[in-house]
Amino acid sequence: MTDDDQKQRMAQLEAKIEAAKKAKEPKPRADADVSGGELAWRMVIEMVSGLGIGFGIGYGLDSLLGTIPIFLVLFTLLGLVAGVKVMLRSAKEAQEKQTAATAAEKDERD
Repeated sequence: MTDDDQKQRMAQLEAKIEAAKKAKEPKPRADADVSGGELAWRMVIEMVSGLGIGFGIGYGLDSLLGTIPIFLVLFTLLGLVAGVKVMLRSAKEAQEKQTAATAAEKDERD
């Protein structure tokens, strides 16, 4: 065998190895992104946790200070606002991911 034959065989072998590695690479799962159900549960949990934390702080302050439930109402409303704000941020994040995935898919087709 000459050097040219060996180089050619090595190049063919390397090409076969690369093709085998690409075939063995894990393909991205179709459900790798957050599904609609998971996103909905995340939003519900964020809302309830905001309400719960606000309720707890308000109740604790009312008990500590011996006041009428003014802090309870105030902090429950603030917890509701915080929960909605976090929920909207999660929805925006999911929408941006979906938009980026759609754009990437469109680029692959073109």
